[in-house]
Amino acid sequence: MCIGLVVLYTERLEACRDFYAGLGLTFQREQHGEGPAHYAAVLGEDVVLELYPASSARPATGSLRLGLVVSAKDAAAARPARPARPAGRQLVTDPDGRTVEVLVR
Repeated sequence: MCIGLVVLYTERLEACRDFYAGLGLTFQREQHGEGPAHYAAVLGEDVVLELYPASSARPATGSLRLGLVVSAKDAAAARPARPARPAGRQLVTDPDGRTVEVLVR
């Protein structure tokens, strides 16, 4: 068994998309039927991270800690105008205040 889908509900959809894209994720805009527009990124082979707008029916995801592993090459490509992320573990905070542990290899 493994995780196949993680959905984050946010009141800062575009800011979260930009934050996670800056870590190396590539998002596609999606909308299923009459549902809300949202973003999806495939991590690895079969894991999907989706960012959905929060609503009264689906409030913003609260405390959550994510751990992402990225290659140094992918991290550098995601941040071309900024210094490369150093190898090792780093704790960063997304626009909603969630802790994201980034391991750069």
